Amino acid sequence: METNEKYFLQKIVDLGATRAEVVNVEDIELDASFRKLCHSNECGMYGKCWMCPPDIGEIDELMKALRKFSLCFVYQTVGTLADSFDFEGMMKAKKQHFAITQKVQQLFRSEKSSEFLLLSTGGCGVCNVCAKESGSPCRYPQSAVSSLEAYGVNVSQLAKLAGIPYSNGKNTVIYFGVVLVKKYELLR
Repeated sequence: METNEKYFLQKIVDLGATRAEVVNVEDIELDASFRKLCHSNECGMYGKCWMCPPDIGEIDELMKALRKFSLCFVYQTVGTLADSFDFEGMMKAKKQHFAITQKVQQLFRSEKSSEFLLLSTGGCGVCNVCAKESGSPCRYPQSAVSSLEAYGVNVSQLAKLAGIPYSNGKNTVIYFGVVLVKKYELLR
């Protein structure tokens, strides 16, 4: 692994991620059927957020856009729960994950001069209520984040590819995020 990759991995962990690894984008399993997770509206954001389906775009176009990158920094956050029904704990951990995701975005925005793609666990998370709900345009398009599933990413396979556990044991909740870059464009 090159020094610049190690630098960014360490920075991501320093920002609060539990783990971070790098994989080649060409090895990531993409499948349009993962978009069905969005359509089933299990997270409650389908059609309610500009960064979620159906508004984020057609799955084939998003998968094609993802493949334009060569390296993927995969990071994970792990939250502790009182028990497996601790919904408040899950939402607290998700909020912490979103805060770390915004810090990761700032890192790549400040240290890279070129394009990158940031994806995370379901929904955008930048605003408490998306402007879409009031029929307004996105308030923070430069900070908005789409989900891994919206781009057809098989997250369990991605975790395995990165050597990061997909499950972290009893009374925990995990969230994933990625930053996709073009290898030759890393600054360090």
